[in-house]
Amino acid sequence: MGELDDIWTTGLPVRQDEPARLASLAEYGIHETLEDPGFERLLRLAQRLFGVSTALVSLVEAQRQLFAARAGLSLCETPRQWSFCAHALGSEDLLVVPDARLDSRFAANPLVLGPPHIRFYAGCPLVSPQGFVLGTLCLIDQAPRPAGLDAEASRNLRDLAALVMDKLEWRRLEQARQVSQACLESMARHSPDAIFCLDAEGGITFQNGSGRRFLARLAPGTGGADGRVPARILAVLRRLFDRRDTAAEEAGIAELELEDQAGQTLLVEMAASRWGVATQGSCCVVLRDVTERRRNEAKLYQLAHIDALTGLPNRVLFRSRLDALLRDESVVSVMMLDLDGFKDVNDSLGHPGGDAVLKETARRLLAGVRDTDVVARMGGDEFALLIRGMREEAGRLAAGLIDALSRPMLVEGQPITVGASVGIALFPEHGTGSQELLSGADLALYLAKSEGRHGWRFFSPSLRDAAAARRAYQAELERAFSHGELVLHYQPLVRLADNALTGAEALLRWRHPERGLLGAAAFLPALQSSPLAGAVGNWALQEACAQAVAWRRRVPGLRMSVNVFPAQFRRGDLVERVAGALHHAGLAPEALELEVRDDLVVRHDEALLVVMRAIRELGVGLVFDDYGTGHASLSMLKQYPLSRLKIDRSFVRGIPDSPADAAIVRAILYLGRSLGMAVTAEGVENPVQFERLRRKGCEEAQGYYLGAPVAPADFSVYLESEVLRLGASEQISAPPAGA
Repeated sequence: MGELDDIWTTGLPVRQDEPARLASLAEYGIHETLEDPGFERLLRLAQRLFGVSTALVSLVEAQRQLFAARAGLSLCETPRQWSFCAHALGSEDLLVVPDARLDSRFAANPLVLGPPHIRFYAGCPLVSPQGFVLGTLCLIDQAPRPAGLDAEASRNLRDLAALVMDKLEWRRLEQARQVSQACLESMARHSPDAIFCLDAEGGITFQNGSGRRFLARLAPGTGGADGRVPARILAVLRRLFDRRDTAAEEAGIAELELEDQAGQTLLVEMAASRWGVATQGSCCVVLRDVTERRRNEAKLYQLAHIDALTGLPNRVLFRSRLDALLRDESVVSVMMLDLDGFKDVNDSLGHPGGDAVLKETARRLLAGVRDTDVVARMGGDEFALLIRGMREEAGRLAAGLIDALSRPMLVEGQPITVGASVGIALFPEHGTGSQELLSGADLALYLAKSEGRHGWRFFSPSLRDAAAARRAYQAELERAFSHGELVLHYQPLVRLADNALTGAEALLRWRHPERGLLGAAAFLPALQSSPLAGAVGNWALQEACAQAVAWRRRVPGLRMSVNVFPAQFRRGDLVERVAGALHHAGLAPEALELEVRDDLVVRHDEALLVVMRAIRELGVGLVFDDYGTGHASLSMLKQYPLSRLKIDRSFVRGIPDSPADAAIVRAILYLGRSLGMAVTAEGVENPVQFERLRRKGCEEAQGYYLGAPVAPADFSVYLESEVLRLGASEQISAPPAGA
């Protein structure tokens, strides 16, 4: 530290009033970091309120800055010349440094170049009653904030600093109570608090100027008379000193209400200590008007615990209520609720429209539960509910809430429809702690959304296992992609009329070094939620296009079908990527089809529609995968420029035995013909299914009966003849387990 000290200094001149400032600071008697829970709570509140990693009470001494209280930092002090706070000594204005690395005053500061690596700093001066800046309440973060602090955040920081200064003043007065009465009176003359010394009968033996002004503010009849403090104060004082747990010399603290001359209620904090025998001794009473402070504390509580938009409890308060409820209740249901389609509202109506939807959602949720239940907004469009004494009925309640939220809302004169998905965890079946229940409800919500949204699901232990597997796979995927462990296998597409090969679908596989060949179902959820999804999807597109060119030399009409991730649409460059892959491989656009799932098109996203139309204009086909299993409506088939529908394997499987499945297949085939779309059936696994589909007029199919997904070299076997025999699948090795 010494070497850095010699290398870098602030270059700030010492102010002429520095000796007086240091003398004022010494009155507080703070020589090391305080172990004070009150300061710690204030600093933790500052961390949460401003979203910073560190909050400090910094006092600037002659040679060092001392952290009188700290949260998020292990240091107790630094040399004064390293102190950001030293720059605030000459003003009562906030000191805000959006990015220390870009500020010439601090760019070379050791606290910027080394731990704690300060990038953002905001400090509010702590001003003594004499007007000296003792130091600052400061906020520190390792990430820059180009916007600094807005006006509301600045006011909140000043309010917090006022509370810190109040606590420091109490400490100064506590120091005063430990010295002689003469010293006390000397110091009291400069205090903004009303200070009185009383005899055993309550007569005033000393009062400072603030004390005289305080008594003059009180309503007629309540102020002191005949040199005595008001009777209300004396009554509270006697109760304090009559407490059996208060020793003769100890201080007592109380809060009382008095009335001022305007008839307004004053909240007054009183601290008292005594010396000598109780009946013959004296006492000191310090009174402080805390009316404004209580208002500030109430405002800060509101900011820290209540969502400003909806008026609901926020995440912090919800967690606190849940902790308390788990101690008292035998049955508790925790629900996580997420709006479906909210992003589209924000995109179409802007944030005011989105805010209106969130407020109406809060109103409907409150209307749908009991007064004893808790509804909170956790952030964004996510809400949480805490339901007492409800187990099996939780599912019915969730269904009712989903139904209530699905009814149209009138926003800016327009009817808006959103949906909701709900995840439910039960105490004690699904967990005994807050975090366990919240994470369980989150996992159940994830399941509800992944299964098509607008539904609810209970937590089950298998969800946690699946989440752990996703995390494990996510940690490995980057290595797998960079080491070439991700590969494509290809499954043939066959024309049912003559068994001719018409194309291939490219399917992702993972050659895991320990688990062998993994099918997409094992790792696709992890991949789709990782940052790699877009890159892997683009690689698969390029690889499949190149392979199609090679195979079309033998089967000129072969068509390649490639699955597209939602992340590729979100990147905004999918049209250019598709055009580039076609150009680089030399593949005709009509030889490529891109497959999308209904969880993508169900969003009614105008931007998505623009991208899909541009892809069709290239000449590339668009396939709606697994049609009939999700929430895609018939209107979507008309709205989106699709060229092909795929009948989901669940309907194909039921064709021989289920009239309902057979009817659904007929309906999809009819829709395809009526809308000018081709239709492919997935999951054909036996000759009965094959024959039923052929008789119903299905043009094309794929499945293990016709050919399993295989590596490129094995797929070449299918290309030996343009016509496939029905027994061809027996000539091809079955795929490895998990393929």
